[in-house]
Amino acid sequence: MQRTETDHQHLSRAIDLATRGRGQVHPNPVVGAVVVKDDVVVGEGWHAEYGGPHAEVNAISACDGADLTGATIYVSLEPCCHTGKTGPCTDAILQAGISRVVVASDDPTEKASGRGLGILRDEGVVVDVAGGELAARARLANQAFRKHARTGRPWVLFKSAMTLDGKVATRTGDSKWISSDSSRALAHKWRASVDAVVVGIGTALADDPQLTARIEDPSGGELRQPRRVVFDATARLPLDSKLVQQAPEIPLTVVVSRAAPRSAADALESAGADVIVATGEHEPARVRSALDQLGEAGIHAVLLEGGPHLAGAFLDAGEIDEVRLFLAPLLLGGSKARDPLEGEGVEKISEALRALTLDCERVADDVLISARLREW
Repeated sequence: MQRTETDHQHLSRAIDLATRGRGQVHPNPVVGAVVVKDDVVVGEGWHAEYGGPHAEVNAISACDGADLTGATIYVSLEPCCHTGKTGPCTDAILQAGISRVVVASDDPTEKASGRGLGILRDEGVVVDVAGGELAARARLANQAFRKHARTGRPWVLFKSAMTLDGKVATRTGDSKWISSDSSRALAHKWRASVDAVVVGIGTALADDPQLTARIEDPSGGELRQPRRVVFDATARLPLDSKLVQQAPEIPLTVVVSRAAPRSAADALESAGADVIVATGEHEPARVRSALDQLGEAGIHAVLLEGGPHLAGAFLDAGEIDEVRLFLAPLLLGGSKARDPLEGEGVEKISEALRALTLDCERVADDVLISARLREW
C-alpha cells in the first residue's frame, strides 16, 4: 500500500491498543482500532473481553455518534465478516459510513482469510493492507492464534534456566534454584498468559510441582490458571501428587502412550485428570499427536517447562516456536550434569535451527535470552 507517515502513526497506535486485550480475549486474537476523520482521531478501541464487542465496534462507539462519512479506520487485524458471539465487524464499518479501511495483518482462519476485505471492497470501501515492519508487528501480537489457525496445534514457548556452562541441573538432579527470584516471578507471569503449562513425568516426580501462576491478577479479579499437562507415557504420576490433588479445581491433562496400564490411566481419570493417548512410532511423533489433541481441545498456547528429555522431543518434533532462557551467574561443571535439551538433535551444524530474532535483557542477576524460531 502507498501509506503516509500519518497512516503509519495511526496503524502503529492500533497495534499498540491491541495488546491491551492480551490475556482477556482467548481464544480470540487481540485487535486494536483507530477511527480518523479529517486528520483527527475521533475514536479508539480494542477487543477487551471474550464475547464482548470487537475492536472496530468499540472504536466506532467511542466516536459518540459523530458523522463518519469519509472516515478511515485503522485495524491491526482484518475485520471479521461472520457472526459468532458478536455480529460481523464489516457490517459495523459499512453502517458507520467509513470509506477507507487500513489493515495491518491478515486473519488466517478459514472463515475469514480475506473475505471481510472482499466484502468491503465490493461495497466501495477503499482497502489498504500494510506490509513491512507494521505487518510483522501485528502478526507477532497473535502468534498463538495464527499457528492454531494454520496447523490446529498450539504455539509452544520453551522456558528454561541454565548456568554459564549451559547446565540445568547437577549430576544428582538438583536444580533449585538456578534462576533468581525476579526471574521466577517473570516465569509465573508467562504461566498466566498461556493456556497450558507442560512438563514431563521426570520433572513431576522430582519436584512435585503445582505449575500454577502464583501472582496477583493486575485487574484485581480472579487469575485464570493454565491447564497443567504432564507427558507421562506409562501413567506413573502419583495420585497423591499436588497436580492430581488439585485436578478437581485446576484442570490437569496427563498424556500417556499405548503402553500405559489401563488401570493406572483409569485411576488418574477417577481422580479428576483428563487422560489422552498420544500415538506414533517415536517420541517426536507422539509430541505432535498430543499437540493435535490439545489444539482440538482449544489450547492455543503452551509454556514448555521441561525437563530436558521432553524439551528435546519437542525440538526433534519441530514444535518449539520461541525460546526464553535465563542465564544465571553460576558454574556447575561435571560431564553428567543435565543439559537443557536432549533428544536426538542434529548431526551437522548446518542442520541446526537458527533463530529469526534474538534479544537479551538483564533480570536481577540473570540474563534473559529470548529467541523467536518461527513466525506464523
